Amino acid sequence: MPPKVQFTREEIIDAAFDAARETGFSGITAREVADRLNCSVAPIYVNFSSMEELAEAVLHRVFTISDEMLAKQTGPRIFENIGRASLEFAREYPVILRELIMNPDMHQSSREAQSEALVDALREDPELGKLSRYQRRRLLAKMQIFQTGLTMMHASGSLPSWIDEREAENLLMETGNELLHAAVQNTGE
Repeated sequence: MPPKVQFTREEIIDAAFDAARETGFSGITAREVADRLNCSVAPIYVNFSSMEELAEAVLHRVFTISDEMLAKQTGPRIFENIGRASLEFAREYPVILRELIMNPDMHQSSREAQSEALVDALREDPELGKLSRYQRRRLLAKMQIFQTGLTMMHASGSLPSWIDEREAENLLMETGNELLHAAVQNTGE
C-alpha cells in the first residue's frame, strides 16, 4: 500500500508526541516524525513552520494531558489531587517527565502559568482559602519540591524497593498534610 499523502496537524502531533514519549523532546525531528508517519518530511513542514512549532504543539499536548489527569482526580482536596495526578503522570510518561524537569528552559513560562493557575485553584479549598496568595504559592512550591523528587525517583525507577505505588502516594499525602498543617498554623490559627 502506498504511503498516505496528506496528514492532519493532529496526526503529526500524535507521531511527534509518541517520539517524545519514547526518547524525549530531542526525538522530535522531522525525519523521526516522518518515519513514524511513513512519509517524507514535506507534510510536517506543510502543517508546521518549524520543528520548534511542532515541539510547542507537543508541549501543549503534554500540559493538556496533565490538566486532564488532574481533572480526573476525585479526592475531596485539590492539594491531594495535584499530588495524585503528578504520580499518575510519572507512571505513564516517565521519559517526558524527566525531560520536563531536567530541561525547564523549554517550557518555563508555561510551567509558571500552570503553577499560578494552581495557586488560584487552591483558594477554593476550605483551609487553603484562609491563606494569602503568597502563602498558597509558598505552600505549593514546597509541595512541588517534594513531589518533583518523588516523581523523578518514580519515573527513573530509583525509589527504594519497599516503596510501591501505594506507599509513594501515602508518602506524598502525608507530606502534603504536614506542609498544609504547618502553613495553617503559621497563619496564627
